[in-house]
Amino acid sequence: MHGRRSPQDCAAAREFQRKHKLGHQDGYAGLETYRRTQLVQAGTDPNADGSCPVDVGRVVCVDMTRQFLWLQNGKKLEFGPVATRTGRLGEETRPGLHKIFRRVRDDHSELYDDAPMPYAQYFDGGQAIHARYDDLFDGGGSAGCVNLRLEHAKTLWDRLGIGDQVYVRGRKPGT
Repeated sequence: MHGRRSPQDCAAAREFQRKHKLGHQDGYAGLETYRRTQLVQAGTDPNADGSCPVDVGRVVCVDMTRQFLWLQNGKKLEFGPVATRTGRLGEETRPGLHKIFRRVRDDHSELYDDAPMPYAQYFDGGQAIHARYDDLFDGGGSAGCVNLRLEHAKTLWDRLGIGDQVYVRGRKPGT
């Protein structure tokens, strides 16, 4: 019976979705459910594997493989982890250690049909951490930015400033 979901599987998925107040509570373990399981597994120690530097002070850690980010100061978790949406195939988010060099509270994309970019914090050229009004789990990916839900982007906006660091690692599935 490989590849088939039993009624018990669907019931368990539906209960998980309800418990975590997901947008889809249909018992189908789609992308949103999968990504939430990644957050649950990370718990309060998203840097358990030590992949994000702890010797650089305050840093936003973007894990493209697991599609979430968190804010840490040394080894102390200050915020997150929370779901993200990083760059799609051909427009990947650039890995490495970066610094926030520009912040625009109510920005709009000059390249992509004036798309809204609330709470934009630029860290590498035109790539920024910013809110996305639409679904983070539409599967495609961004044009290189790190998209967040509005409330999470605002929280980071309130906690970060020019010169704070962003560390991007991993590879988005499908890129």
